[in-house]
Amino acid sequence: MRTWFTAWLYAARLRTLPLSFSGILLGSAVALILDEFSFTVFSLAIWVTICLQVLSNFANDLGDGTKGTDNDNRIGPVRALQSGMLSRESLRNGIVVLSVLCAISVFLLLWIASLPVLVWVLLGLLGIAALWASLAYTLGNRPYGYQGFGDLMVFLFFGIVSVIGSISLFTKSFEWEALGFAICAGSLSTMVLNLNNLRDHQNDRISGKTTLVVRFGPAWAKSYHLVLGLLAFAGFLFSVFFYFKLWLLITALFFVVLLPHFRRVFSVSDYASLDPELKKIALFSFSLALLVFLLSFIR
Repeated sequence: MRTWFTAWLYAARLRTLPLSFSGILLGSAVALILDEFSFTVFSLAIWVTICLQVLSNFANDLGDGTKGTDNDNRIGPVRALQSGMLSRESLRNGIVVLSVLCAISVFLLLWIASLPVLVWVLLGLLGIAALWASLAYTLGNRPYGYQGFGDLMVFLFFGIVSVIGSISLFTKSFEWEALGFAICAGSLSTMVLNLNNLRDHQNDRISGKTTLVVRFGPAWAKSYHLVLGLLAFAGFLFSVFFYFKLWLLITALFFVVLLPHFRRVFSVSDYASLDPELKKIALFSFSLALLVFLLSFIR
């Protein structure tokens, strides 16, 4: 029998956290290269990321559970509301509390970073947008995750906002040469979502969740998955060439480990077997970002 605490830990889906750290690590690596790194800002940025990711997971659990998308036919892990570990009221209360904590944390991060007014306002608006995106993915009458916009939002917030936004926290400006890292992080995160949607597309179709996989079909989703991988590779090479010229070949070879993954995705017909592939891409994204972060110390 699960305790109250372990039920909330389960709903938090801690295994999703490393993927959300990738953009912060890449942005922090650029800040280190530019001699603008602050451990306090880095720690607070990681904390804000944790809060937003867990909030998104709570909202996703409540939204999909309430709409009936999380049901016995679903292939993925059993969710907290679906299994009865947490009630709707408990999840709603948890979402309210965590939303307030996220807002306070974002404000504290922006205050500690001592940003110019314009940058402060821009990042503040992005913080509000990130809070909205965490909630609106599956909650509400027209959640964007049910309209096929989940991929775009993941790309923007896990990639562009996470990398470019975190850099601006350190440098108080926008480092557009790091756009390749942002594209890489966003593409890899979208690959995880695409695999999730490919795994669940049959149940999503029945439940009225119109993801891109439901809209265009699994064959299209597999090709789309490859395109995202190539986009991640191209973006990564662009920024690595700019910041780590001598390490270009070594870091590029890191992508070779994805080849068996793509073979697996293209050959699969039992979509339930895709679940381990989600973990592989999430771990790859985190490991790649951590590699860049560590290289920034010895560059």
